[in-house]
Amino acid sequence: MTIERGLRLAAGVVVLTSVGLGYFHSPYWLLLTAFAGLNLLQSAFTNWCPMMWILARMGLPACCPESKAAGEK
Repeated sequence: MTIERGLRLAAGVVVLTSVGLGYFHSPYWLLLTAFAGLNLLQSAFTNWCPMMWILARMGLPACCPESKAAGEK
């Protein structure tokens, strides 16, 4: 698993968990969904996300560029 896939996995888990908690426990949990969305939005513009740093520290490898992954030089 690469950092990029780990990031998508973590974002999905946070969103689904907060939606479930918002439905069954308290609607205030939906603020966590909003936080995850805002973090993904700022990451799109700044190319920086705290979760990517955490995943890199956990040892997940970075994804290779598509051209190198296809065997081109």
